[in-house]
Amino acid sequence: MNRGWITCSKCKVPLQDFLNAPDLTVCPSCGVGMQIHVFPSLFRNLMPGQTGDTLLTDQEASCFYHPQKKAVITCEGCGRFLCALCDVELNEQHLCSTCLESGKKKGKLKNLENHRMVYDGMALTLAIVPLLIWPFTIITAPAAIFVAIRYWKAPTSIIPRSKLYFILAILFAGLQVAGWIYFIGRQFTH
Repeated sequence: MNRGWITCSKCKVPLQDFLNAPDLTVCPSCGVGMQIHVFPSLFRNLMPGQTGDTLLTDQEASCFYHPQKKAVITCEGCGRFLCALCDVELNEQHLCSTCLESGKKKGKLKNLENHRMVYDGMALTLAIVPLLIWPFTIITAPAAIFVAIRYWKAPTSIIPRSKLYFILAILFAGLQVAGWIYFIGRQFTH
């Protein structure tokens, strides 16, 4: 192999025996300290016109998306052969990017989440925002209590959150419901 094309970065003198040395070495021409690390493929002999290792032989299946690469697994959705680059593992299932995208669009992949509803924030919003237009609280206060109780055990956002918003929503909505009960009770007693 011809290693003469590896040269000193300062004086451009070809370097012969400085590859993968454990310590800094000094250029014999200009005295600059350097350390050169190369991949093992540099030492492999290539055939004329060959640009790299043959990734696929006649005995092996090729990737559907990269015909020059060796297939390592099949897609469990469509059966296409996939290389290691194209293999997407989701819940111990191997899929190609096409099956992953169509599964996401059709809703077949139940465990693939790309967003979450933050129910604790919704419950607190239902309890507080309608206070600005108070007659709406007759509807939104019970809705806030329902959302808080119904989604108490639902997964929170990706960032861990406490149940504080649910507790505050139940507290504010409970006060509003009690206020409405008092107000309606006062109307009937007078």
